[in-house]
Amino acid sequence: MRARDLGIEVGRGRPGALNAITDVAGVRVGFTTLVAGEAVRTGVTVIVPHDGNVWEEPLFAGAHRLNGNGELTGLEWIREAGMLMSPIGLTNTHSVGVVRDALAELDVRDRTHPERPFWALPVVGETWDGVLNDVNGMHVRREHVFEAYDAASAGPVAEGNVGSGTGMICHEFKGGIGSASRVLAADAGGYTLGVLVQANHGRRERLAVNGAPVGAEIPASEVPAPDPAAAGAGSIIVVVATDAPLLPGQCRRVAQRASFGIARTGGVGEHWSGDLLLAFSTANRGLPASEIDAPTPLTVSLEMLADAHIDALFDAAVEATEEAILGALLGAETLTGHAGLTAHAIDPDRLLAALDRHGARTG
Repeated sequence: MRARDLGIEVGRGRPGALNAITDVAGVRVGFTTLVAGEAVRTGVTVIVPHDGNVWEEPLFAGAHRLNGNGELTGLEWIREAGMLMSPIGLTNTHSVGVVRDALAELDVRDRTHPERPFWALPVVGETWDGVLNDVNGMHVRREHVFEAYDAASAGPVAEGNVGSGTGMICHEFKGGIGSASRVLAADAGGYTLGVLVQANHGRRERLAVNGAPVGAEIPASEVPAPDPAAAGAGSIIVVVATDAPLLPGQCRRVAQRASFGIARTGGVGEHWSGDLLLAFSTANRGLPASEIDAPTPLTVSLEMLADAHIDALFDAAVEATEEAILGALLGAETLTGHAGLTAHAIDPDRLLAALDRHGARTG
């Protein structure tokens, strides 16, 4: 179930056809979901940034840290050079290494000219699913990364308990993967911006939708939290894609604005929360990857969105992030996992009743 199926409209912008990050042409998303026995509730998500070989044809990118109790590998090179040079993997905290190594192995597999020297700094983000998943069991393996990568599709994006979102908890409800998009008006360029989140953050009493305090109206005394001691101790990863022609500094600014979407749903970047955001542009294709891969021209020609017109993208990033977090909540199903703990899905009827009391079905 999605927000707009319930008549909930977040913000004023127009979503794309799929209302997902895959509305940005060339972007694909794949999942491997791992559910076994009473303790395994985890997985892998892979975002493929364009329809070529990103190892050899990088994209401009930028990142923002809302709170740093988390990991998104490869950010130092993105901050330094403004280049995204790998697919983006998402998983649980203790599986970052195996996902990173598997993506590096995919780089070796997919190289057009493997005889040339090359290197890889894969981008892999994590949030901690240790309440519902046996996170110390190291259940994610390299073949699971390959499966997610090879299954990546440009179609609708599954939400909730899927891939790396399988064991995640959001505002003390079941959370996970969420996605949304916005298409800018023609006079703002008609560009598309899409967001994918791995939502595993937040406290119940702060959860808001369209400004309405829905979390406070569905208290843990009525719908139990899976682990009250862990409230606010999760994290969120936000990945923003757009076909607008942005340079690295502009990508960083868009990533920063997406953090307002976290704030609008009640996230505040709590001390134990790792809130990391990455934005990339699929425009300006054909950027040279590295002098060691092949001889490169002395200069390249670029297109850049004028900063005077970037506010529409800021609006889109905020709205799509807010709606993606709501999508993670509504797409999730109640799940019992490790140690018998249960994360309850948010009840759509109670959500709608809370929104109607505040006249907030429309943002």
